[in-house]
Amino acid sequence: MINKINRIIFMGTPEFAVPSLQALLDHNENVVAVVTQPDRPKGRGRKLAPPPVKVLAEAHGIPVLQPKKIKTDEFLDTIRQYEPDLIIVTAYGRILPGPLLHLPSLGTINVHGSLLPAYRGAAPIQRAILNGDRETGITIMQMDEGMDTGDILLPGSLKIEEDDTSFTLAEKMSVLGGKLLIEALELLRQDMLPPQKQDNSLATEAPLLCKHEAKIDWTKSASEISCLIRGLDPWPMAFTEYDGKWLRPFNPQVINGEPTEPPGTLCRIDQDGLVISTGHDYLLIRELQREGSKRMPVDAFLRGRPMEVGLRFG
Repeated sequence: MINKINRIIFMGTPEFAVPSLQALLDHNENVVAVVTQPDRPKGRGRKLAPPPVKVLAEAHGIPVLQPKKIKTDEFLDTIRQYEPDLIIVTAYGRILPGPLLHLPSLGTINVHGSLLPAYRGAAPIQRAILNGDRETGITIMQMDEGMDTGDILLPGSLKIEEDDTSFTLAEKMSVLGGKLLIEALELLRQDMLPPQKQDNSLATEAPLLCKHEAKIDWTKSASEISCLIRGLDPWPMAFTEYDGKWLRPFNPQVINGEPTEPPGTLCRIDQDGLVISTGHDYLLIRELQREGSKRMPVDAFLRGRPMEVGLRFG
């Protein structure tokens, strides 16, 4: 049965899922249909915009399904008509019901953005950065009805760089996901990819991000604040308070040194940016965005709104 991976249904929605679908197409896999989320309003005009996966699928003439509900007999019957041998999921965005997971003869596999059993859940990439991890990765897994609890098929690790944001890390991980997916399919066809049970005692959770997490506490260390800024970029974006409004800092760098100033004090302004005291070490901020304005380098920001050394953020 393993050798019969012919008819594939792909389920995915955002940009993160595009390299997985592209890898299948480049490998000449028979993707008989793509399932993605409905078009959503986007931008200032709130015009309906298609998900990135839909754009790629339509460019290759692949049928696209965009159900509002997937836990229905009607949708299950629609999928059954495509007679899939395998369903592949990459960041689809909804929990799949058991009957759908088990409909294909070979079940359903997932391209998950962590080294399971670490970071089960919806925000594994962001949580890895927020927690200061130096390594993460992709796991190709056999899906079951739990939250990322299925058997591990093929893991692949990736270093987290000091300047990685959730955006840049997701880009690199999405490419790795596509590569590992094809490798996993080849090994499955050779019956050389035995499933491995997860060690539940090592499991950690990666819940959805919340806006209340985004406020900067300057009494924390520069390293922790740097992780917060990078982990919440591009959403929901860390912020502090300045001049009665929110201010979003970006592109941070930790500067070693024990501050004598109260946390959140602007200690120095130079060509690199703002140097701010924290609970431990200093933090250099190289980009800013003020409420009602655009994100810009610090020098450009200061030309329109000068700051004085000694002011306190937050």
